[in-house]
Amino acid sequence: MLRRLSVENYALIEKLELELDPHLNIITGETGAGKSILLGALGLLLGAKNDGAAIKDTTRNCKVEGLFDLTGRDLRPLFERNELDYEEQCTLTRVITPAGKSRAFVNDMPVSLTQLRELGTQLIDIHSQHQNLILSSEEFRTSALDTVADDAALRAEYGAAYARQSELRRRLSALEKAAAEGRRDEEWLRFQSEELTAANLREGEQAELEEQLAVLEHADQIGETLTTLRNRFDDDETGVLAQLKNTESELNRLRDHYPQAGDYADRLRSVLEELKDIDASAADESERLDTDPERLQQLSARLDTLYSLTQKHHAATVEELITIRDGYLARLAAIDHGDEELTACREELARATEQAEKLAERLHKAREKASPAFGKEICATLARLGMPDTTFRVALEPTQELTPSGRDTVTYLFSANRAMTPQAVERIASGGELSRVMLALKAMLARRMQLPTIIFDEIDTGVSGRIADAMGEIIASLAETMQVVDITHLPQVASKGQTHFVVYKRDGRTSITRMTAEERTTEIAKMLSGSRITDAALSQARILLGQPERPARSRGDESQTLF
Repeated sequence: MLRRLSVENYALIEKLELELDPHLNIITGETGAGKSILLGALGLLLGAKNDGAAIKDTTRNCKVEGLFDLTGRDLRPLFERNELDYEEQCTLTRVITPAGKSRAFVNDMPVSLTQLRELGTQLIDIHSQHQNLILSSEEFRTSALDTVADDAALRAEYGAAYARQSELRRRLSALEKAAAEGRRDEEWLRFQSEELTAANLREGEQAELEEQLAVLEHADQIGETLTTLRNRFDDDETGVLAQLKNTESELNRLRDHYPQAGDYADRLRSVLEELKDIDASAADESERLDTDPERLQQLSARLDTLYSLTQKHHAATVEELITIRDGYLARLAAIDHGDEELTACREELARATEQAEKLAERLHKAREKASPAFGKEICATLARLGMPDTTFRVALEPTQELTPSGRDTVTYLFSANRAMTPQAVERIASGGELSRVMLALKAMLARRMQLPTIIFDEIDTGVSGRIADAMGEIIASLAETMQVVDITHLPQVASKGQTHFVVYKRDGRTSITRMTAEERTTEIAKMLSGSRITDAALSQARILLGQPERPARSRGDESQTLF
């Protein structure tokens, strides 16, 4: 439950801190005093988007912070899933900077707005007067019925089956599209792949051929150069090898007289061996080298083929051509085996659909079983709210296709008069009737969902008198097992709370004060008679509060203004 709410620099709020009671908290105040601003700040704390109007003073941050008591709530798995430290006294913080940037924290650890919203939905349910329109939501009507049917595990199992079926539908559609495109392109793909396959492409081939072609095109010049080299090496008198050999012999003869000559001779021997190897290689290359016009023509033709293919297929190298060829072959293989994959996908989809339909049927039966009790409980609550002749029942109509929630269209049929044919509640109920229906629904759901805190924002709109009193009793009964915050304009409802706050505006600032017993009597009287408080209003206020006699004011019974 929410123990403390503090707000700084938000809209008309300079600074405000609110300590809440564990049971029923009443908030009243004149129209425009800022009650909706409090809800806006609380919405920010629970992950609502910043509408850009949050900051009062644009020179500093807006900050909203709430202290929640998680005792008795099984929220540790949620904290662990989000990698957050779990503490039973949990602090949520939302900061909006003057630049409009948002930061959120849980126990001082940064979190995303998605994480903040996920946690917020487990802590507080806010019902505003505009939320009566939620009755128009098929999702809400179905979810409410499922809550009463207590089929959460079945709903989750169906959701997984439906998601699997939807995934297979998308996959089958993609396969069918690919198959259609494949059949359209098959002839072209086959021609292209056959052309590239027939070319017998080999990695590195182009570079090798270009090197061989360069040699053949310059064979005469290369041959002349190699011949000149060998002549200079091998001539009997002037050849390099003969001269160096003679020099080596002369140096060897000087070894005994000039030791360093031996070192020169050894080093010269190494040079001679290298030069002889060059000479031998040049001889071999000269014998192998051939102008061979036929080979030259073959190389040129092969390279022309490779150049033509790379240009046609917009490839830079033969390696890219090989990749393109393999891609064509893979697409052809997919076409050749596409029917098999399509068949397998259709069979898997049929099994998934059958499973989802079985679960949808179980959901339908669970809803069908819960519907009479659902309607009966709503009618019983509405009778307490001055609508004893109400008809309220749940109608289940099958949908043609499976939906995310099953195969049911859930409609709430309503009539305030038994003589009238029930129709969809959102179409025929008046504003006051909608308020009472929503309170009955919220009361029923709150007990089953076991939310720690529920906030009603003028859910009593459109009702008065004894109906307002009955509405207050229902709200008070909820507060026996959970924390309730009720923003109201009705004195009958306001009198039911254990704790009473008044929101007011002073010097353009929104503030809130916690009423003492005597101040509360005055506030209820003001709600009854207006700004001029009469003795009759005060007397009626004491009756509503269960204080037939004027209470004596004690020293400690002073109000505390929180701002």
